[in-house]
Formats: sequence, C-alpha cells, structure tokens
Amino acid sequence: MDWIWYILAALCAGIGTGLAGLSAATVMVPILIVLCPSFSGETGVYQATAIALASDILGSAVTTCTYAKHKNIDLRRGWIMLVCILGMCTVGSIAAYLAGNTVLGGFSLFLTFFIGIRFLVKPDTTREDRPGKGESLDIKGVLVSLFFGLTIGFGTGFVGTGGGMMMLVVFTVFLGMELKTAVGTSTFIMTFTALIASAAHILIHPAIVLEKWNVMLLCIAVATASSLISARFANKVSSRTVGLVTGAVLTVFGGAMLILRFRDVIAKFIPLSDVFRCLMLFTAFIIPCVGALLLIKRLTKIPSFVFRKLMHIIAFSSVTFMIMTAQSWKSASIVSVIIAAAVYPILRALESRPWYGGFFVQKSSGEIRKSMLMLFLMFAAITAVTWGIFDKRHIAAAAILMWGTGDAAAALIGIPFGRHKVRIADGKKSWEGSAGMLAVSFIAGSAVLYFSGQTELHAVLISAFAGAVFGTATELFTSSEWDTVTVPTITAAVLLMTGALIH
Repeated sequence: MDWIWYILAALCAGIGTGLAGLSAATVMVPILIVLCPSFSGETGVYQATAIALASDILGSAVTTCTYAKHKNIDLRRGWIMLVCILGMCTVGSIAAYLAGNTVLGGFSLFLTFFIGIRFLVKPDTTREDRPGKGESLDIKGVLVSLFFGLTIGFGTGFVGTGGGMMMLVVFTVFLGMELKTAVGTSTFIMTFTALIASAAHILIHPAIVLEKWNVMLLCIAVATASSLISARFANKVSSRTVGLVTGAVLTVFGGAMLILRFRDVIAKFIPLSDVFRCLMLFTAFIIPCVGALLLIKRLTKIPSFVFRKLMHIIAFSSVTFMIMTAQSWKSASIVSVIIAAAVYPILRALESRPWYGGFFVQKSSGEIRKSMLMLFLMFAAITAVTWGIFDKRHIAAAAILMWGTGDAAAALIGIPFGRHKVRIADGKKSWEGSAGMLAVSFIAGSAVLYFSGQTELHAVLISAFAGAVFGTATELFTSSEWDTVTVPTITAAVLLMTGALIH
C-alpha cells in the first residue's frame, strides 16, 4: 500500500510544481509522514523531506525550461533572492535535523493548508502597476529581496519546501511580477536550492540513500513527468485559473492531512464519523434533485426565475434533511461550513464562463457565490444556536425550510401575478408575493414542527404562524443582499420565543 502513496505523493508534488511553483515537499512530505508507516520513525520526516527535495531537482528544472520557452522568467528582479536563498539553505538543513519530526511535520501540514486558502482568496496576485519584465530593483525591492531571501533560504533547508510558494508570494505581491513569470523565476531558483538542500540532507543523514533509494528513484521519476505535463498546461491557461486550481487542491489536501494527523485530538471535540455521514446524506439528497432539475431545464422552456427559485428550494430542503438526520449539532454545522468553503471557489472559477450569468440568473457580479457563502454559514450559525445552545433541533430545520420555501413562493407568485406593489418597501416587492411567502412559510413551518413531534398541534400552529408573519415582514424591509441572513435569523428567534411562551 505504501507504494501507492509514494506514487500519489510524487504525482501531486509534480503537479504543484508545474502549476504554481510549489516545492515538492509542500505536497509530498505531508502525504509520506501521515499515510506511510515507513516514514514514522525518529527520522521519518527528515527522510521524507530529503526525498521530496531530490524529486524537486528535476521537477523544477523541467518546469523552468517550459516557462523559459514562453519567456516567463525574470532573473533581473530575482537575483538577490537567488543569492540569499542559496546561502541560507544549508544552515536550515542542519537546524531541521536537530529539530526533529514534531516541528517539521506540523509546520509542513499547516503551511500547505494556509497557502491553499491564500490562493482561493486571491488567485491572481498580479498588480496593475507592475514594473516591466527585466526592470531593475529599486531600494525597496532590494531590501524586500534581502529580507525574504534570507528567511526563505533558511526555511528551504529547515522545512524542505524549496521556498517555491513563499517566493511566489514575494515576487507577485512585493516585486510586482506577473504570476507566470513569478512561477518560472521561483522554479529556476528552486532547482539549485533543492539540489543544495537535498545534498545537505543526505550528507547529514546518509541512511536516506541506503534505506530508501528505491523510493527516491520512483518519486523523482513520477514528480518530474507530472511537473512537465502540468507546466505545459499552466502556460496555456490564464493565471487566475492556475491560482484557483492550486488553491482548491491545496486547501482540500492540507485540510485532509491535518485531520488525519490530528484525528485523535479532533475526535475528542468533533464527531468525525457523523460529519462524514451528514456530508454523504446531503450529497445523496441534493445530487439527484439537481440532476432532475437540470433535465427539466433542458427538456422544457422553464423561465429563468423559476429555475433559480427551484434551485433554492432544493438547497434549503437538503439542509433541512441533513439537520433532521444528524446525530449532533456539531456535525450539521461543520458540514454547512464545509459546503460553504467548497461552493465559493467552485462558483468563482465558473464565473468567467459565458453561460454562468444566464444559467444562475445572476443579478450582479459575484452575487451567487457571495449569497451561497452567506447562506451556508448562516445555516451553520442557526444550527449551532438553536440546537447547540437551546437543544431545539426542529427550530433550526423549521426556520431554514420556512425561509427557503417562502422566498421561492414570493418570487414565483410575485413576479407573474404581483400587481400591487408594497410602497413601504423598495418598490419591487408586491402584496401578492408577500402573501404567498406568508402562506407557504406557515405550511412548511407547521409541517416540520408537527412531524418532529416536539409540540402539540395548537402550539405548532401558533409558532409557525408567528414565525411566518415576522419572517415575511423582515423580508419586506430587508435588501435582497441581506435577506438571506436576516429572515431565517428572525424566524428562528420568533420560533424559539413563541415555543418558550406557549410552554
């Protein structure tokens, strides 16, 4: 089984190097130390780092050649970094051997995760006022290069990362390089730093070659091939696409490795098995529903606003189902956060597609992804408060479904039949749409509260009616950007208060 992980680690490392100048160790070391028992000894992390550095040599070299062919290297602005990093990486290698597994392994895992987050937040770091390629450094650029060159150089030897991603940040954010030029320049430097750091690791601990020579050769071959392929791909697509892909992969990968490494500690506070179960149930519920809706859209001339609201109903229903089947509020809230974190970068990557705006009926740039982010984070918060604090699971489920179905009804009724506008609101909403929201919210809330078996029928009807009234009123006076947060929050608060008063 270890050999499968060796190949996977080298493959992922090569892809990272070719796409965004990641050093092989950023990806390879976490996989080897977490999933391979052969790297669990006292010097396991150090050996994994040495193998990753050795894989980085040819991987960075072929990546550099590919970027050089497309004229994406700028050594005039990177030579100071090159000199500083080469001078400090040997010192870092000696310090790494003295530090041992605990410092080295934990740092590598957290580095992977947070670099991924950084690229998701800002996939393209190119500045509008960037200097021309080959332009000399000014005094600020020299000082920045000296500071980061020395620190990254030490980190290259200590952590074994080759400094690729850190160099990428410095080159793009501080020195103003275009993303692909920064990648090419950083991989050029990494070719030499990986060579020096790898040699230092092997000289300090020769058993690496004697005990793991076959693993090293395999990883070098796989990483080099995948680096070449991914570098060619990166030079054919936009910098933004490269950044988003890299960020998504590293975030998921880094998060998974952190969970595996610290699973015993996490399990004391978070029910991991139930989190996985909730995520699977949510996926099993929403995928067939979305598939059926897409088929309907393809076979019929369903209006865009109807399609959008039906998508909303599916999303809210899926979350309601997940909450009612979860074993703890922690599981439901965590899954909601996971979904928010996954949906946002996916939608951001798709926004540039010509069909995106028409398919989702986007009202403004970024409206859908921002709405989805707020929506699922709001689900997590409401679940944590109503179920986690007040032990009222059914309140969270009812409030979420009342808002989802009510909002859909307001549009489905108000847009085609809304003749009487509500003057006290923004002028776009109608009394007909509000009446539809009130009625559907009341029905949805009554159904959830009744079938949850928490209260008697008269209490169900009173609570559902109060929640529907206040939710509808809140929707009338809230702008469309914020009703995703305000309406379900007010609805949940009213359901909690009426439930307490009735009893």
